[in-house]
Amino acid sequence: MRKSVLWRKQSHIIMMLAEILQIDAERALDLFYSTETYRHLSDPKYGLYLMSDEYLVENILEELR
Repeated sequence: MRKSVLWRKQSHIIMMLAEILQIDAERALDLFYSTETYRHLSDPKYGLYLMSDEYLVENILEELR
């Protein structure tokens, strides 16, 4: 169950990134997978999966700056 919830969360974050940055979903996916936030989100010891999607998108945008 955790994997399906995480997959949906990641999908939502990617679509939010695409909308905010005005890029296509494929480019947003590439950006997302290149971030430290993604690596930490995938690792349960950080607990980022408990954070809101908006919070995580802000982290990613900060990383990209």
